Amino acid sequence: MIRELILKNRSYRRFNSSVKIPAKQIEKWIDLARLSASARNAQPLKYAFSVSEEMNTSIFQHLGWAGYLSDWKGPEEGERPVAYIAVLKDKTIADNHYCDDGIAMQSILLGAVEDGFGGCMIGSVKKSKVSRLFNLSENLELLWMIALGKPVEEVILETAENDIKYWRDKNDVHHVPKRPLDEIIIKKA
Repeated sequence: MIRELILKNRSYRRFNSSVKIPAKQIEKWIDLARLSASARNAQPLKYAFSVSEEMNTSIFQHLGWAGYLSDWKGPEEGERPVAYIAVLKDKTIADNHYCDDGIAMQSILLGAVEDGFGGCMIGSVKKSKVSRLFNLSENLELLWMIALGKPVEEVILETAENDIKYWRDKNDVHHVPKRPLDEIIIKKA
C-alpha cells in the first residue's frame, strides 16, 4: 500500500483547474503533517494556505516551476494549481527545523495522492513577496510552497543511465530518471 502511494506521489506541475479542493481537505492533509514525526518533538512548522483563485494567481507569479525544463515557464491557464500550502518555520519555537519540513511535505503529498489529488514541493519561491501576500508576521519564515490540484499529466519513472534530469517528450509525458537501487546501496554488511 505505501509503495503504491509513493509511486503515485510524483512532482505534478499541471492540474485540472476546474477541480477545486475544499479548505477542509487541505486542513486534513496539514493534520497529517501535524501528526508526523518532529525532531526533538519541537513542532516548529506552521502553515498558511490558499484555495482562493485571486490569491493563487498572485502566488503563481512568484514561483519557479521546473529547473531542468528551462524553456517552460510553468503551467498554462486551466492547468494551474487550485491550492497552495506555505510551509513555515516559527522562529520563536526553534532556530532549526532539521528534517521536519521534508517529513511534513511528504505526509501532506501522500495524503493528497491517497485522496486522488497531487502536488509539487516548490523551493524556487520569491519568499519575501509570498510572505507579504500571506501577511506573515516576522517570526514566520517561509521555507517551501506546495502546489496542489488534480493532476492532468502523466509521469513515468525510468532507470537513469547517465543523466538524472527529468524531461518531457513530444506528447508532454514527464519522464523522471531514478538511479538504480544497486547504485545507491553502497555497502551491505
